[in-house]
Amino acid sequence: MQRTRWGGIADHCFRGSGFFRVEERDGVFWLVDPDGGRFLSKGVNNVRLDADHVGNTGRIPYADACRKKYGSQHVWRGAVADRLASWKFNTLGCWSDELVAYAGSLPLATAPTNELGASFKRHRRDQIFPDVFDPEFSAHIRERANDHCSTRCHEAGLLGTFIDNELYWSPDWRGGDEVLTLFLNLQSHRPGRVAATERLQERYREFSQFNAIWRTPARSWEELATMARIEAPFTRLPAGGLNDMLEAKANLADPLRAAFSADCDAFVSVVAEQYFDVCVSAIKGADPNHLVIGSRFGYQPHSRVIAAAGRYLDVISFNCYEIEASALIDAYAATGKPCLISEFSFRGDDAGLPNSRGAGPRVASQTERAKCFELYVTTALRKPSVVGYHWFEHADQPAEGRFDGEDSNYGTVTIEDNVYAELTETMTRVNAAAEQIHAAGALRD
Repeated sequence: MQRTRWGGIADHCFRGSGFFRVEERDGVFWLVDPDGGRFLSKGVNNVRLDADHVGNTGRIPYADACRKKYGSQHVWRGAVADRLASWKFNTLGCWSDELVAYAGSLPLATAPTNELGASFKRHRRDQIFPDVFDPEFSAHIRERANDHCSTRCHEAGLLGTFIDNELYWSPDWRGGDEVLTLFLNLQSHRPGRVAATERLQERYREFSQFNAIWRTPARSWEELATMARIEAPFTRLPAGGLNDMLEAKANLADPLRAAFSADCDAFVSVVAEQYFDVCVSAIKGADPNHLVIGSRFGYQPHSRVIAAAGRYLDVISFNCYEIEASALIDAYAATGKPCLISEFSFRGDDAGLPNSRGAGPRVASQTERAKCFELYVTTALRKPSVVGYHWFEHADQPAEGRFDGEDSNYGTVTIEDNVYAELTETMTRVNAAAEQIHAAGALRD
């Protein structure tokens, strides 16, 4: 099977444009590489020498081991690039040292995240989600997109741009807040709080109608605007699967809960529309040649957020640390856009690491870990919307824990840069067959 220099299948199905793009053929989505190859993005995240510090110290055990092994970062880059290519990976995922991309005998595509919304949020200490109604939001996003994207608009090897990583869209493992309640609890002068209140006023003609549902201590809209903390009257389950059915049943049983849910869904829809419109427009304005490959959803948001994403993005990306991702793929594919799994992993308890912190299933052994990879990827590839998958991550985390305490066996290599043979042998075999699996499985289903 002849391949292009990027690793795409050179079967003359598509013409090259000099950049990566998306195409659909016979109901199956593909990426097309710059030379016209039929391409699936097979990536590894965090490919870098200085991957993980121990806690908040300056110690980086992986870097120390690799300097002894290779002698220099330059030699390490070349060795790692060729090793990834030998495992049939073709993409450097997020947080990678992009000099690795051209350090080996074959180029690797790059897929950076520009943290557009997150960088604005960091300027506003009271925000969990960026205030998209702030007059400075659009200007900030355009400036950052221009800084990060305009200089790369002619790069053939840039797969596309991730907007952000795991913004908080709805209740998940991080908390039970809704985006609406987050905005209602901004400081009283913040534009987001004003916008949230105004939209509730549009939905309820009288304050008493609103308060019959929300049950706040306030007696007027004016008093509501001065409250330090507005508590949600109900807590909703994270979206997706059985939870959606449970929520629907609860709303049928309680009209007040149904009204609260409608308030939340209507508002997050407006926020999502503004966020994706501004961010995608800014990136495309700075770099019209490359794909916008999503905001790496950390947990399935409500359907209106997914719908808004589908209206603007070229590819919808999401992180999924489950045994397999079929349900999430189906939820995002409902937009009619292709999907990329931007993070997944499995941890083996025989690696000698605590595995006490971090997402994803723990399994008994490296043999099980390899089997889990194969099941996850082959199941995903049978979905016609899937155009790639990125493994988290290149090297194991330190046993002492990184900055956030994670101490898990996520690596393709150990902290001493020793290869996990069973895992990488399975990765090589599955990666080599990925296009065939995708074409045959997707068409059959």
